[in-house]
Amino acid sequence: MGPTRPRAAPDRCFQCGPGHNQGQCAKNIVRHPTATPDRYVGSVTGLVGQHAHEAAVHRLRQSYEAIPAGAPVRLAKRTSNLFRPRADVTTPGLDVSGLRGVVALDPRARTADVQGMCTYEDLVDVTLAHGLMPLVVPQLRTITLGGAVTGLGIESTSFRNGLPHESVLEMDVLTGAGDLVTATRDGDHADLFTTFPNSYGSLGYATRLRIELEPVSRYVALRHVRFDDLDALAKAVDGIVADRSWEGTRIDGVDGVVFEPGEAYLTLATWTHDPGGATPSDYTGQDVYYRSLQRRETDLLTCHDYLWRWDTDWFWCSRAFGAQDPRVRRLWPRRYRRSDVYHRLVGLENRLGLVARVDRWRGRPARERVIQDVEVPVENLAAFLRWFDDAVGMRPVWLCPLRLREPTGPGSATAWPSYPLLPGTTYVNAGFWGTVPIAPGARDGDVNRAVEARVTELGGHKSLYSDAYYDRATFDRLYDGANLARVKDTYDPEGRLTGLYEKAVTRR
Repeated sequence: MGPTRPRAAPDRCFQCGPGHNQGQCAKNIVRHPTATPDRYVGSVTGLVGQHAHEAAVHRLRQSYEAIPAGAPVRLAKRTSNLFRPRADVTTPGLDVSGLRGVVALDPRARTADVQGMCTYEDLVDVTLAHGLMPLVVPQLRTITLGGAVTGLGIESTSFRNGLPHESVLEMDVLTGAGDLVTATRDGDHADLFTTFPNSYGSLGYATRLRIELEPVSRYVALRHVRFDDLDALAKAVDGIVADRSWEGTRIDGVDGVVFEPGEAYLTLATWTHDPGGATPSDYTGQDVYYRSLQRRETDLLTCHDYLWRWDTDWFWCSRAFGAQDPRVRRLWPRRYRRSDVYHRLVGLENRLGLVARVDRWRGRPARERVIQDVEVPVENLAAFLRWFDDAVGMRPVWLCPLRLREPTGPGSATAWPSYPLLPGTTYVNAGFWGTVPIAPGARDGDVNRAVEARVTELGGHKSLYSDAYYDRATFDRLYDGANLARVKDTYDPEGRLTGLYEKAVTRR
């Protein structure tokens, strides 16, 4: 059967309204057909279609077969949102060049079939045109859906929708053994399905994921609430997660920033179709989003701009490149104010070491990279933030509450063994990204080790996209290494894929 073609309809941009077509829209949102129960599989702008997807999977499997027997299997991928060094590999990699789009969209069921290498930027462009969005949209445009599932992701809707992998209904995975299997929560490959999140490619690579979507409004109304006390902040987070409201107003998204222990803000987001006469703010120009939290009590963004509010300045990290200096910003083209551009600049510095050379020439101490996201139970949030400010001293710190969407069933301790958060527990993600001077007599990595130890003491967990220093026994205890080993023996019996510990800690 060929693709279903939607009924003819006028151009309509979800962000701008009827009569405003894609070519005229500054947000470049795709063509929007009128609401229909049809399942679109390629006839709508932005969808790659099933035939193209099957051809891409065929090329992927051919590239697997071309890798010499016994050689490691890796993606042929030059870009990454990881912050740990990548091992040099001389063998050919997996061809994922055709796995970058949305295969199908079902507006009635509110689901989408998405290829593993599709970025959230491209995914959102398709779903917003139908008034829908993924349940969780990570903060940076070029994070891929497959990457967010195998490597975790988080955003302001995580307090009610959990993490991205929790909205996956099924996924096709190319395993280390070269098999393509369809994994679901209750199917034949349930062990792969539940162990895949936080496995970072050590079990296989997702080629297609069917995910849930939810309705979204045209605008997002924001309220920035200041807290001068970290205990009061934690108490407010706990209440918002429980009630999904604040002072009688429904809350659809919540995150926050701690500028210092006596100045923190929660940003409370509410989807709305009514701008109330306000003009949406634009933080892709001269204004910088995170600074607005200190200046404004309320704000209004389009849904599109809300989803990418952190990407333009990579949270606040663009200041390291001078991009927040008004004089530089006026000369820095908008299209290059993006997280992936900054990430490439960091990669260039890592290769050349220019800043480190200048620091040595000026007699400054070497610096340790402290780029981490950690989750701690909400009742321990204030204690962690005070410790972090005293022991590390990096500011600001990003906050994002999260909670698993649902329990795993009677007698079950955790839903996702490779990242075992407890059902019924509210956690708060703390994100901090920068460098600190290495103290005399200290080793590079000591600050990260201290963070790991403190997070563990407080009952938390750490994401593995950056530097990790755990010993093997601690790592296996925190990330259920025994279960991961059992599943890996099934789906990668010859060890063609690098193990999780080797990827995260020993950097193989």
